[in-house]
Amino acid sequence: MLDRMLTIEVARVTEATAIAAARHRGLGDEQRAHEAAVTVMAQAFDALNIEGRVVVGEGEEGQTPALWLDQPLGRGGLAVDIACTAIEGLTQVVKDLPEALSVAALAERDSLMKVPRVYMEKIAIGPGYPDGLVDLDAEPAENLARLAEARGVPITDITVCILDRPRHAGLIGAVREAGARLRLISDGDIAGIIHTTNPDETGIDIYMGIGGAPQGVLAAAALACTGGQMQGRLVARSDDQARALRRAGIDDPRRKLSLQDMVRGEVVFAATGITGGSLLSRVLFSDGRVRTHTLSMRSRTRTIRTSRVFRRLAANGELLNSIFS
Repeated sequence: MLDRMLTIEVARVTEATAIAAARHRGLGDEQRAHEAAVTVMAQAFDALNIEGRVVVGEGEEGQTPALWLDQPLGRGGLAVDIACTAIEGLTQVVKDLPEALSVAALAERDSLMKVPRVYMEKIAIGPGYPDGLVDLDAEPAENLARLAEARGVPITDITVCILDRPRHAGLIGAVREAGARLRLISDGDIAGIIHTTNPDETGIDIYMGIGGAPQGVLAAAALACTGGQMQGRLVARSDDQARALRRAGIDDPRRKLSLQDMVRGEVVFAATGITGGSLLSRVLFSDGRVRTHTLSMRSRTRTIRTSRVFRRLAANGELLNSIFS
């Protein structure tokens, strides 16, 4: 069982990472921003009383300064899986555009699906619907009709969130032909999927499309905390990605994955805004303090919290005290 205090600890990890990433907003240097964020996130996990193992991270050893697959992190203690992306929306950070997040989840050992940095087909909806309402293999129009019927509204009142990519031209056309509305996003499909959990507030009813597999598992962790539904299918778009799937022990990458395939046990989840957006506010440096805005979730109790935290800065602009001191 995951101690409820881990919900706070994971939030502190994403807060420390978001602060590090925010110092690179608008500077145009993706490499420096990525290195700073992954280094701080790894250090933050290493300060926790866990025996952690990265199962969803930033790549394989040698490809990233830290947070590689199977990297051990923590001081020792409870054995857990770690899923994380130090910066969801790296381009958004260096251009200072909305919706960049720092995201992490902890789960009981062997509870999270281990995935390399490949692609994943995804479909997701929020809580409160019959199981199996939507299906990855169904036509978009059929899924939208089912969802509209379940909501008791016409299809014209359904809004679909899709990453604005050339690969989605056919999907976008099918959604428009069905009569639904579109919310096209430039990056950050974790936030897009989380938005489906509260359509009355966010205006997003369903997420469809192809995005990163690590982000898919992290989004599944968030939905496991809210009762949402999700299906996915891994996509290898090169020989290198196919080899990475085999190294991760995935023998049948084309198998349709349920939420329970991706997240099998208890999980805690946190996301902190870096550049701000519709989900979370940006890291704000002002008057000798830094403010973060974080969303925290716990699957066991279906608890969802948002927190705005203010920390003092020293004269040189660094944190006066370590987040983990």
